[in-house]
Amino acid sequence: MQMNVDNKSVTKHPSLGEGLGGLSPLSLLELNSIVRELIETAMPNEYWVEAELSECRESRGHCYMELIQRDDRAATPVARASAKCWASKWTMIRPYFERTTGQQMRAGIKVLLKVYAQFHEAYGFSWIVTDIDPNYTLGDQARRRQEIIRQLREEGVFDLQRELRLPLFCLNIAVVSSQTAAGYGDFVAQLDDSPFAFRTRLFPATMQGEQVEQSVIAALNRIYETGSQAFDAVVIIRGGGATADLSGFDTLALAENVANFPLPVITGIGHDRDESILDMVSHQRVKTPTAAAAFLIDHAQAVLDTLNDNQQRVVHTARQKLSALNARFTILQAAIPRLFSVVKTRQEARLGQLFQHLTTLMQQLTTSQQARVDTIGQRLPLIAGRKLTNEQHRLELAAEKLKALDPALLLRRGYSITLKDGHAVRDPKTLRQGDIVETRLEKGTIKSTVISDK
Repeated sequence: MQMNVDNKSVTKHPSLGEGLGGLSPLSLLELNSIVRELIETAMPNEYWVEAELSECRESRGHCYMELIQRDDRAATPVARASAKCWASKWTMIRPYFERTTGQQMRAGIKVLLKVYAQFHEAYGFSWIVTDIDPNYTLGDQARRRQEIIRQLREEGVFDLQRELRLPLFCLNIAVVSSQTAAGYGDFVAQLDDSPFAFRTRLFPATMQGEQVEQSVIAALNRIYETGSQAFDAVVIIRGGGATADLSGFDTLALAENVANFPLPVITGIGHDRDESILDMVSHQRVKTPTAAAAFLIDHAQAVLDTLNDNQQRVVHTARQKLSALNARFTILQAAIPRLFSVVKTRQEARLGQLFQHLTTLMQQLTTSQQARVDTIGQRLPLIAGRKLTNEQHRLELAAEKLKALDPALLLRRGYSITLKDGHAVRDPKTLRQGDIVETRLEKGTIKSTVISDK
């Protein structure tokens, strides 16, 4: 009996029938063998298939992949499949793919695979990979890079780092790198060997593999939390490594963090290939960690040269000014005796005029005051006589008033005066029990003691 599958003729297994019909059931191996025969017969060719890697791992030289196709609208997988690339093919495909694309096979990238179908009775169905087109991945990678660049430009952050100015005295450096990287050691050693007092602090980060983005962002966050005033610039260096590991520096999140960072960021990721997006948004891109150190040293040297030039200019200008002032002083020094002689003659003439004028004024004042003195001398006896008469009259009036106020007159009329300590007592409330008072009468004095102050 024949079955038609995709226009292919396949022999039907003799155990298959309508129901059991008294025949024995198939074993799983027999059923899987039928499936393998059908697949091999119906799909004998190889196919190019577009897919995204959701997983990619190596084991014993073989590569095992999980393929997916996403729904563009919902971003959810609409198809899944497993694929394998045996070591005999993988040892040739992998180096060529990494050399061409500059990255490793990893989850998240899109690939164009050449596959054929294989069904194994014990391991099930799988696509067997015989070739991978790196140009397809390059095109998708380029499209993704352009999309990230377009988004950064729309956000207005693509050129933010280049708007920052590297401080003149850029000596405090925050370094983002792997602590064990040889490039980091070379970077620090080159700065230490320079004549400038650079101070570096390492913020360790993973610089290869899928953790690059999260690790570098975490390091930048630690630098920001430390305080941007503590550093003058940030240096991100990788120090060698495979070119295939550069994809971690082509992510939107990392580019946004670097572009918005408040300090100038210098990148020395160690490759001569096309710039990564991280390089594009950084303040300054150099090739290697040692080039980053050389850039900082050159900057410090340029500042020092500028300071030395300015110092020489200041000294030269000061010397010119002093020379001009000395020349002027010499001229003035020569002119001083002549000027002094002129001034002295003028001042002596003026003093003579002032002396003559003062003599004339003194003579006039003396004559005037003498006439006044003579007039006052003539009037003084008359004025003195009138004054004496007036004062005599005033004294007579005062004597009459004193007679009227004489206490003796009051005593003769029968009044008395009570004294305490020589002072007249006007209010009995001022006296206390035991006080001695004196009472004056017309013909004598009485001393008394106060027996009650009530």
